[in-house]
Amino acid sequence: MKKALSIIVLILLLDQISKIYIKTNFFYGEEVLVFDWFRIHFIENNGMAWGAEFGGKTGKLFLTIFRLFAIVGIGYWLFKSIKTNANNFLIVAVSLIFAGAMGNIIDSVFYGILFNSPHNTTATLFADNPYGSIFFGKVVDMLYFPIWNGNLPNWLPIWGGKPFTFFNAIFNVADTAISTGVGILIVFNKKAFAKK
Repeated sequence: MKKALSIIVLILLLDQISKIYIKTNFFYGEEVLVFDWFRIHFIENNGMAWGAEFGGKTGKLFLTIFRLFAIVGIGYWLFKSIKTNANNFLIVAVSLIFAGAMGNIIDSVFYGILFNSPHNTTATLFADNPYGSIFFGKVVDMLYFPIWNGNLPNWLPIWGGKPFTFFNAIFNVADTAISTGVGILIVFNKKAFAKK
């Protein structure tokens, strides 16, 4: 339990501190070049992968409520795994997934009532005029790794000759935790689900 809680608290702190710092110190769309292949680039989205949206406000509310139910299920899975003395690979993976999901849920549920959405300046935490309401916050993303940028070879069907960036997604610490947890479950599947 201590190991799981340590992972969850560490990920949540890193995630929320980085998001609050970026939101209150960067203009929307501002980018800082760290290396040619790594940039800090501030964007927000409604919480779906790659910034996808569906169903307007109803879709956003449905997505947030679905996430709340999902986090309860993941929490139960983690609790049951700890109680049954599951393999450490499983406990670490589920802890990472739980922490990442919780980090993005905090944005979706609370950021709309905590921050304003100013133009041509940085956001204010505990703003007098927040940009949304509870359950309608936007998820903050900032980690951008455009490792390769160029035109695809002409011989490729459909995409040949078109500009392409690998890796084009912009994400956050919570997304990284979820992806790492899922990666552990895939790569170390036999160890994670081994019976003790």
